[in-house]
Amino acid sequence: MTFDPTRLEIFKNLFHSVAEEMGAALRRAAFSPNIKERRDYSCAVFDGAGRVLAMGDHMPVHLGSMPMSVAAAIAALKLAPGDVALLNDPYAGGTHLPDLTMVMPVYFPGSPAPMFYIANRAHHADIGGAQAGSMGLARDIFQEGLRIPPVRIIERNGLNRDLLALILGNVRTAREREGDLTAQIAACRIGERRLGEIVAKYGRREVAAYGNHLLAYSASMMRTVLRSIPNGSYRGKDFLDDDGISNVPLRIASTIRIRGERAEVDFSGSAPQCAGNVNAVAAIAYSAVFYVFRCLLDEQVPATSGLMQPIRVFAPEGTIINARPPAAVAGGNVETSQRMVDSLLRALAHAIPKRIPAASQGTMNNLTLGGADPRRGGAPFAYYETIAGGMGARPGKDGVSGIHTHMTNSLNTPVEALEEAYPVRVRCYALRSGSGGPGLYRGGDGIVREIELLTETQVGLLCDRRRFSPYGLAGGKPGATGRNALIVDGRPRLLAGKCGFYAPAGAIVRIETPGGGGWGKQKGRTQRKKERVKRK
Repeated sequence: MTFDPTRLEIFKNLFHSVAEEMGAALRRAAFSPNIKERRDYSCAVFDGAGRVLAMGDHMPVHLGSMPMSVAAAIAALKLAPGDVALLNDPYAGGTHLPDLTMVMPVYFPGSPAPMFYIANRAHHADIGGAQAGSMGLARDIFQEGLRIPPVRIIERNGLNRDLLALILGNVRTAREREGDLTAQIAACRIGERRLGEIVAKYGRREVAAYGNHLLAYSASMMRTVLRSIPNGSYRGKDFLDDDGISNVPLRIASTIRIRGERAEVDFSGSAPQCAGNVNAVAAIAYSAVFYVFRCLLDEQVPATSGLMQPIRVFAPEGTIINARPPAAVAGGNVETSQRMVDSLLRALAHAIPKRIPAASQGTMNNLTLGGADPRRGGAPFAYYETIAGGMGARPGKDGVSGIHTHMTNSLNTPVEALEEAYPVRVRCYALRSGSGGPGLYRGGDGIVREIELLTETQVGLLCDRRRFSPYGLAGGKPGATGRNALIVDGRPRLLAGKCGFYAPAGAIVRIETPGGGGWGKQKGRTQRKKERVKRK
């Protein structure tokens, strides 16, 4: 590689700034609290071959899997200047149906092929299906909502109104969906404009060259990290509580093989695909691996496709890691992805124990609400949120309390925004004291969230770590499991981690999220006293 390091840093930040500005535009223009407040979206810049050049600091589960969406759009459609592709099909580059991805080519005059692609993905609070929020229990993908293969929503700068009408006719909250879709289109336009400005300033040749240098540099840095890990095979396993249909735990197994500057990640031994909706697709497995190995690098290393050049991922078909259609997959993106990370980190803890944290809460505590809003003349509403929990303790540091971890990087919906947008009242929003696992360094605490329903509401819960605790490491103790309850007329009733039901007006949904695991063996009173005397 021959490049000017200063110039490389400039281009790294230029491409990253495009992805970040796309995200800011999407957030500001969106209609739904899920995107505007929780920031459940991601944006990225790709070169003309569909390789990632830059990712915004957004959602890891989106970003690692987005290259497959771009590849699917390129393979299915000949995208002309001014076109924008839309897709959400998990079996054609997507993740789960509520995640709608847009892909736009960026052409320059005289060029027969795109020089770049830009893409964004946003989680829509409803995409149809049997349950409001499109995240409920299901036995196949057809029950989960509207499935969209790669199609053009914009063709030569003109909106495909027939397609938009078809989408809006199959969702509960059409106005909100239209607003979020147009925000995604606007974000694509921003990305196209900024890339045009970069090329106009530096020229196509230099921009293309430094795009390739970024890819090669990322690959080189990943190879350096892999060489620092002792050669060997390292195994990790963990379990999902169940799939919501049966009570059978579901095993997630991983083997990481390190050979010099290369790594192989093998998910063989994981449970077969299941009847419920916690099946994942190959894009999710790839995304989990990308995230875990990205965490081993300094944060200044560019997050490009080059990071995965030295890493091979094997995700056996027919398992919950890589299910075959028409399996239901809504929970694979949000729950199984988290358990993949837990399993991979547990494997790496055997190789580099002083660099790996204990398990974080390991679930996104998905909550969906839907019904008719009496404040707005009975207009339908659909709400989706994930709720934070405890971070696992780290070597040398306690875990953080009440934070989203690993494959989610969203925020909790602010109380004011939630109560203004939906017929609910937040009765409690607090840290769950003592839920973090004890240890030399203590795991972070989870959250207690109580939401009172002001009208009859369809409720869906898709949660995990209600049976299997987030593990501790190096002698640390596990974090507390989560717990869900419905309170009607002052009487609480425990709920399953994955369930759906109708609740009357006045009912309260109470969610207690898991704490993180502890790290290191907790010191006894005598040892602590000796250390204090020694310090004096």
